[in-house]
Amino acid sequence: MSARLWDKGGPLDERVLAYTAGEDHALDDRLVAHDVAASLAHAGMLAERGWLSAGDLAAVRAGLGALADEHARGEWRVELADEDVHTALERRLTERIGPAGGRVHLGRSRNDQVLAALRLWMRDAVAELAAGARSVAAALDELARAHPGLALPGYTHLQRAMPSSVALWAGGFAAELEDDARGLEACRRRIDKNPLGSAAGYGTPGLALDREATRAALGFAEVHEPVTAVQLSRGKAEAQVLFEAALLAGDLARLAADLVLYASAEFGFVELPEEMTTGSSIMPQKRNPDLFELARGRSGGALAALVEALAIPSRLPSGYHRDLQLLKGPLFRSVDLALGTCGLFAATLPRVRFVAERIVLGPELDAAEQAHRLVLERGIPFREAYRLVAARLGAPRR
Repeated sequence: MSARLWDKGGPLDERVLAYTAGEDHALDDRLVAHDVAASLAHAGMLAERGWLSAGDLAAVRAGLGALADEHARGEWRVELADEDVHTALERRLTERIGPAGGRVHLGRSRNDQVLAALRLWMRDAVAELAAGARSVAAALDELARAHPGLALPGYTHLQRAMPSSVALWAGGFAAELEDDARGLEACRRRIDKNPLGSAAGYGTPGLALDREATRAALGFAEVHEPVTAVQLSRGKAEAQVLFEAALLAGDLARLAADLVLYASAEFGFVELPEEMTTGSSIMPQKRNPDLFELARGRSGGALAALVEALAIPSRLPSGYHRDLQLLKGPLFRSVDLALGTCGLFAATLPRVRFVAERIVLGPELDAAEQAHRLVLERGIPFREAYRLVAARLGAPRR
């Protein structure tokens, strides 16, 4: 097997490889297509500058395209011995097309390579997460349409408070999920900067790269300038994505908490689809809302991922540090969690049924409306109307 990109010929203790690479090779599997895209843009720029021949460019394009297709079909994976996606691709490319594969690394470092791939991945991820949030919002709208005019009690402090409805309940969550989608899309501002050409954080002295060309080829909104800002930015876009993913997970958790409560025998407001519940190993009569309970609990994992990503770069001096490699784990983990939860909720919510005969609204829920009516009809202060209604209902004065 060929040496790693940084190898200078000396031996490497396999224990060091295992510790420093960690799970990076497995995580990098999802970056293959994005690293290929960045490499193709970089190769095209090198050819335009006259540093890569037309023949070599054609070979690089064909070789990287084939490797991307083969990876998508599951024919190869990034291995621990590769250490990362960059070595995996360059090694295979050079084996396939010869020396031209080694010429592509002119003017770049693994530091700007990985950040370019990550930003391309995050750009796709926030779009997918926003679509996932909106799919749950659409499922809530469908649920509301299936129960037109059905009243629900509204709660504060888990006490019955005011009249609500399925439409209001579902609409509130749908509105916040739309807000989550917009928050995720706002992450593009930090993601959409081209890091290519910054190399290890200090540019490429003596080599006048065209960073605008790679920006245009990859569809970034701007070139990340100055080059010393690129490594200082590491973790910021990731943390913003994780923050918005945590907000999304939190909204899904609150929705889940309501459904767990409403599905309990004491409430009985909803019936959950049987195929989306689990059973008990000892109690034959039980169906459990595990899906919603786990969604509620896993929102803590989204928060933990955010804290982890904030902590990693917080005490680092300027420049690149290997610690930054650790940002990928929490980023991928949280995005996967949010996407999986959105997919399950979007599939389940349209099959949830509210049981109208179990939903009873007592007259006490109209207390605030009665007080408002007294103010409008008699012209008395609200505080006086409040006391009159409280006395009429026998409510404690507070």
